[in-house]
Amino acid sequence: MTAVPRLVFSAPSSGHGTNALSVGLLAALADRGLDVAGFKVGPDHVDAAYLGLAAGRPGRNLDPRLTGADQLGPLFAHGAQGAALALVQGTMGLYDSVAGRPEAESTAAVATALRSPVVLAVDVAAMGQSVAALVHGFRSYDEQLWLGGVILTQVASGRHEAMLREALDDVGVPVYGALRRHELPPVLPARRHGVVPVLARDTEATRAVRRLGEAVAGTVDLERLLALARSAPALSVAPWSPAPGAPGGDAPVVALAGGPGGSYGHPEVAELLRAAGAQVVTVDPLRDEALPAGTRALVVGGALPESYARDLSANRRLCIAVAELARTGRPVIAEGTGLLWLARELDGLPMCGVLDAIGASRDGLVVGYREAVAQSDSVVAAAGTTVVGYKQHGAVLTPRSGQRAAWSWEGGSPEGFVWRGVHASQLGLHWAAYPGIATRLVTAAALPSPVEGVAAPA
Repeated sequence: MTAVPRLVFSAPSSGHGTNALSVGLLAALADRGLDVAGFKVGPDHVDAAYLGLAAGRPGRNLDPRLTGADQLGPLFAHGAQGAALALVQGTMGLYDSVAGRPEAESTAAVATALRSPVVLAVDVAAMGQSVAALVHGFRSYDEQLWLGGVILTQVASGRHEAMLREALDDVGVPVYGALRRHELPPVLPARRHGVVPVLARDTEATRAVRRLGEAVAGTVDLERLLALARSAPALSVAPWSPAPGAPGGDAPVVALAGGPGGSYGHPEVAELLRAAGAQVVTVDPLRDEALPAGTRALVVGGALPESYARDLSANRRLCIAVAELARTGRPVIAEGTGLLWLARELDGLPMCGVLDAIGASRDGLVVGYREAVAQSDSVVAAAGTTVVGYKQHGAVLTPRSGQRAAWSWEGGSPEGFVWRGVHASQLGLHWAAYPGIATRLVTAAALPSPVEGVAAPA
């Protein structure tokens, strides 16, 4: 049994201030000395990173599509261990699902699986008494959902607030806070920076989180929210744990791309690698000019932003070191922008040159889940293995795949590159669903160098 006070924050749709409220609540409670934990529903690394920055422990993703619904409770319990409050920030609207499976993959489904009360953030800038009908409809739509109350944002005045509170009181919905239009400022760094400000412990990011905490502390009834969170029943699940499977011999050094504040992948990646016997050392692809001493493998997670292509290119010494690591057959796993980094060039900028491919940015984003089949044996998976991953990118590579492709999926041509120990693809996986990746990587890293002599990348 796992007893963790918890809340799920959601909204009728995107744009109601859920992210700012979630970050602010965690920051406000952490400032009071409470141990808190933050989670994001879905694959969004950026929101999860800022929740982690506010909480002072890694922010984590709860994505039933990437990990399977059966892993939600264990992963939540693992990430929330010891917390006085765990907050789960939803995605889109409460009942929405990108893949059209709201019964299993929406924020509402996650809240029901976690037996957690939901607090709805509602932008009331253009709304009066109709807020009661809106909230009543959300509460009535699913009888299994526990709607614990609301927080109002974009309130115009004291009179407006009183009107809204009276209307919600008539339908028996508690109001835990009301924020005026200026009280939830858009202070977080621009999305184009991705997780970089968090990983770098950037002053702007930490200051923004603090400001949101102050805003929430001054407008939201924290004690009543804590009481609601503490009313959540215990979960009958055991916390997820990275299964130990360390190979014999010395622990090989695995470089994990990131910064002082974490990595460009899910926190579970580092935990799985350590459990498999690796010595995990962070390498910052934007600033470090060399791989950590003794590096025998490299992992680049999918949250590395494409907008930092110029910085990646300018770090020539590290590009050369990565190319040499790959040339000698050492394991290199690159997701998302990591694939572009390994190419010859991106938008005319020289990259690592590991892969004989050229990247080019395009307007718009490719976004969505893919059920993929491994096309080649690799450090990630055996040929024929089926996985579920997520893609979000603007730039594309030509060619789309190498002589040995990484993946294929319905409706698309083969994608990604497998070359020697390299597995590079714009498809990102949640390693908690496939813990064998860590074991395969560490086992390969512990072996002697498989390639001698000089050879050109292909």
